[in-house]
Amino acid sequence: MGAAIELPGNQRLLEAHPHLTIESNGYTYRIERQNGSSTYTVKDSSGALTLPVRYAFGANNQTFVLEYQGRFYESLMSYYQSIDGLAPTAGDERIRPHSLLEAMGRPLAIEEITTCFGCHGTGGVTNGKLTLESLEPGITCVHCHQGVEAHSAAMTAGKKAPVPRKLGEMAAEDMSNFCGQCHRTWEAVISQHLFGEVNVRFQPYRLANSKCFLGDDKRNRCTDCHNPHAELARVDGAYDHVCLSCHRPSQGQTLVAGATQKPCTAGAKNCVDCHMPKVQQGEITYTDHYIRVVHTGDPYPN
Repeated sequence: MGAAIELPGNQRLLEAHPHLTIESNGYTYRIERQNGSSTYTVKDSSGALTLPVRYAFGANNQTFVLEYQGRFYESLMSYYQSIDGLAPTAGDERIRPHSLLEAMGRPLAIEEITTCFGCHGTGGVTNGKLTLESLEPGITCVHCHQGVEAHSAAMTAGKKAPVPRKLGEMAAEDMSNFCGQCHRTWEAVISQHLFGEVNVRFQPYRLANSKCFLGDDKRNRCTDCHNPHAELARVDGAYDHVCLSCHRPSQGQTLVAGATQKPCTAGAKNCVDCHMPKVQQGEITYTDHYIRVVHTGDPYPN
């Protein structure tokens, strides 16, 4: 998540794609990169509106946060790696704009934009308020390891300092809530009524619905599958060892120490391919973290 947000001077994705364009709902969109700056333009028969791209959110896929007359807007068009081009921003596909301003982007409430900057950057939110003058791009160490700066400064000065909490000591539910600060907790999804396929993006919520999610167990935590300091593993088999830490392997294979659950009758390889189905939303394919036995034709389970 070190590239969770890019500022004007270092928008690498737009540097690699200096001319992006799309027509949608009677409007023409154009994103251009020239001389170290990016612009976002929407045009129709009545005229055009051009704004600077100050904040590009995302790494492989990007949505652009724009400022207009003192307010923040989420760009109605985003870049998607799967099509190597622009398409409607996820969640905004049903918007039918009636003016250049509406076509430019969706207005963001202060609570929403504060959450955006708080999760995608470091130092951009202080005590619940935007402090964009101190914003650092992406997720730095201090974002997750709170207290590390004070600890480092004290140790450098030869003073005693409390050691920041080790995330590896967290039980599954504690870690789910910790990661859910950005990826949405179970409680947040329920309170915001985010039901239907839209909630496939919120992994802590989906995982918490799984039968194998046990709040006090350390074998089904977020970090058991994902190393936050490394790129996401995109090969299904990379996660088999986690599944087998609880489930007995089949076909006479060696039992994994601590396995306590029923074996899978289909095999012991590429477990997530069957038990964590892929869900397509717009131009992005998500892996459903609701771990379960999936049957063909089953409706999407909330």
